[in-house]
Amino acid sequence: MTTNVKHKYPPASERITLPGTRFHRIRKTVQAVCFLIFILLPLFDVMRFDITRERFYFFGAELWISEFSILFLSMMFLWILVAAMAMIYGRFYCGYLCPQMIFSEAANSIEKAIDRKIERKLSGIGPGARRVLSVAIFSAVLLPASVFVTFVFVSFFVPPADLFHRLLTLDIRTAPGIVGASITLVTLLDFAFLRQRFCTSICPYGYLQNMLADKNTLLVHFHDANGQCIHCDKCVRACPMGIDIRRSSHQLECTHCAECIDACSGVLGRLGRNTLIQYAWGDTGQTAAPDTRAGLLRSWLRFIGLRDGKRIAVLILLLVYATGLSIAISMRQPVLVQIMPNRITLYNVGADGLIHNHFRLVAVNRGRVEAHLTMSIADLPSAHIVGMEDGVVLKPGESVKRDFDVAAASARLVPGVNRMNILAAVVPAQKSQAVAETFFAPLDAVPAPQPAAAK
Repeated sequence: MTTNVKHKYPPASERITLPGTRFHRIRKTVQAVCFLIFILLPLFDVMRFDITRERFYFFGAELWISEFSILFLSMMFLWILVAAMAMIYGRFYCGYLCPQMIFSEAANSIEKAIDRKIERKLSGIGPGARRVLSVAIFSAVLLPASVFVTFVFVSFFVPPADLFHRLLTLDIRTAPGIVGASITLVTLLDFAFLRQRFCTSICPYGYLQNMLADKNTLLVHFHDANGQCIHCDKCVRACPMGIDIRRSSHQLECTHCAECIDACSGVLGRLGRNTLIQYAWGDTGQTAAPDTRAGLLRSWLRFIGLRDGKRIAVLILLLVYATGLSIAISMRQPVLVQIMPNRITLYNVGADGLIHNHFRLVAVNRGRVEAHLTMSIADLPSAHIVGMEDGVVLKPGESVKRDFDVAAASARLVPGVNRMNILAAVVPAQKSQAVAETFFAPLDAVPAPQPAAAK
């Protein structure tokens, strides 16, 4: 007779902080969030460069290639952000945020899971047959995974809806279809053979990080001043890059993933000892924890990595670029309006006796919704628009060119040059633009038209 026994599990807080699992769980959670962000960025135009339409989407703003100043600020902000992260946090991006690392580790996990499953379920067949079956199943999983990853990646440069249509029709004739098929093949080969080798042989970020690192850069540090290492080599077996962190903290292959920290804490923790491997700021071995000896503000600034004037200066520079970029995007007009005078003739006298000046409107809708543009005249008495009284409707991405006149009564004008503003109002953006222009009137008085003689 068997009895049901309830197993008493420890609380969730204790399970999360078990020795040997802390950083691994944090890293996998961060990677899952990054993978979700990687998928959502192009789908919602948060950050995407549309090559076909020559548009750059940045946090909801649709920037045109002609808007060079905003594009320059965006690129400089992203470049300084990458450099600041490398200087302060070392290879943190590689171990926690890099898509190549995320997908490579996922491929490793899938391959090992398939091997274990076949080993357990089909132990009766020979090892060669099991290996062939594992490779076949792993390849069958990699192909759709490579197609999906390629689809998301190419969506950063081609509209997702158009790309999905090309995928359904198996388009390999047009340029986007050929590029998609080529990247799918490269991705498949990467997942199958390259994986983390890309980080040590191709990726330039590791070399860049080594140039930007200094004595206060965050790294994974092995410190064993009292000779407490038991040489179990668990840290070596746990390292996804296959290195021995005990040799040096500055090995190019080290991505600061902290798997060796979990391995060491898992072994020594059971012996009642502290881990010999930990995150530290530089080779000094000072752990990445708040300094209780310093003031509260200084302690937390040092805790997040702002440990000297150089890092604070980089942060200030980053904030300056971020502020400038935010201001530039907020002041950006969704409908670009250009008004150019036609000075082939300075003015004309219309049949109604009014003085006419000729202008040309060039309007471009850089927004995502239909816009209605209307114009009016300010600072010039009795002046009004002729030829475009009802305004113009612009669809998203549409540009129009229209000719119109500004007409005014000669009696209200100053002979020669008159100053005025042409007001361009846009709905639904509720933003108006004032374009300063000049209105030319004759130097001598123009007689008012005489009424026609009664027959």
